[in-house]
Amino acid sequence: MRQFLKNNVFLLCMLLGILLGCLAGAVWPTVLDGNGGVVTKGAAKLEFLGTVFIHMMFCVVVPMVFFSIASAIANMGSAGRAGRLIGTTIVTFLVTAAIAGVLMYAVCRIFPLVTGRYTASEGEVGEALGASDMIVNFFTKPDFTELFSRRAILPLIVAAVLFGFGVQLSGGRATKTAQLMEDITGCIMKTVKIITWYAPVGFFGFFASLVASYGPQLIGDYSRTLLIYYVMCFAYMLIFFPLYARFGGGKGAARLMLGKLFRPAAMAFGSCSSVATIPTNIEVSAETGISRDVTDIVLPLGATMHMDGSAMSAIIKVAFLFGIFGQSFSTGKTILAIIVAVFSSVAMSGIPGGGGTGELVICTIFFPDRLAVAYPIAIALGNLVDPPATMVNAAGDYVASFIVSRCVDGRDWLQRQLRAGK
Repeated sequence: MRQFLKNNVFLLCMLLGILLGCLAGAVWPTVLDGNGGVVTKGAAKLEFLGTVFIHMMFCVVVPMVFFSIASAIANMGSAGRAGRLIGTTIVTFLVTAAIAGVLMYAVCRIFPLVTGRYTASEGEVGEALGASDMIVNFFTKPDFTELFSRRAILPLIVAAVLFGFGVQLSGGRATKTAQLMEDITGCIMKTVKIITWYAPVGFFGFFASLVASYGPQLIGDYSRTLLIYYVMCFAYMLIFFPLYARFGGGKGAARLMLGKLFRPAAMAFGSCSSVATIPTNIEVSAETGISRDVTDIVLPLGATMHMDGSAMSAIIKVAFLFGIFGQSFSTGKTILAIIVAVFSSVAMSGIPGGGGTGELVICTIFFPDRLAVAYPIAIALGNLVDPPATMVNAAGDYVASFIVSRCVDGRDWLQRQLRAGK
């Protein structure tokens, strides 16, 4: 027992922070007046504790995303391996997100989310971007300094990939630039490890604010939908993650993966940030024996592009809105919804709440005439499902590394690592 506590003290502290935060939010809730105005914020005042943690993490993790990806590509043996690794990673992300979306749709068909119609007040929503503008904003920025921001993770990754290939074509690992980037990545990782010890306090503040602000909705209008989504997320992790690991790593991979999964899952659930979970994912991947060049590509890319949980949340939002508006979720709409769920989730950045991008895309496509009503509902639902969605997203990055390793290092890569470790 003493050894268990010693080995898992940090995890236990994170879970304790989440539990105490939920209790604080429940006993000290936000109080609203008859018009919806805030009378007292209650435990929502503690949100700054979580904000401090998230801000500290982004100050170091954002540059880490750039340097880890660029360094991994620059230090690979060949540009061909780098291209194959990136291509395999993206295909893996799209396939698993599609599977998650289809599963959630099937669950929504079996268990209807709402009955009757829902009455919601009109809200305001900004003008929706066109397809061309969305592509430009997702993948590029007009100025170099805008790249190093948590709101530009995907453009930052594109820049890192291009720069990594530039170094690769200039001599690769033999260049001083490649060696410098590898050293910077290592130093940033040590800095991140220091910051993560503040995580339990940050988790306490975040969940105190979440429960205080949304407590009534947790047991009110959204309760059935939330119950279905939370159960589905944990079921997906416990059933499909072992299948993915078994496919990627062969015999013994599922058990090994499950033994490591809890750490990134807890970090993701508590921080609600895929980007903030990258360091923990890197640690468990190294302990598993996944090659460094695989983790340095898959995990940063996954923080923005691997969104199984977000794909499931997109489907459940669409199904919920169809239900409250009394519309039929037909086969044609289902196919479109799954496509939108996969690609809109891939386009979300790895920040808490996803910035509302996915919700705006969904409402613009499916409910253009009721956008001012549908969008606030989708945003509220998105905030409530964010912790388990991020947990599936970020913990799934680690699991996806098993599949990518099989494709680039051979189907027996894990067995070789296990034999080498003995």
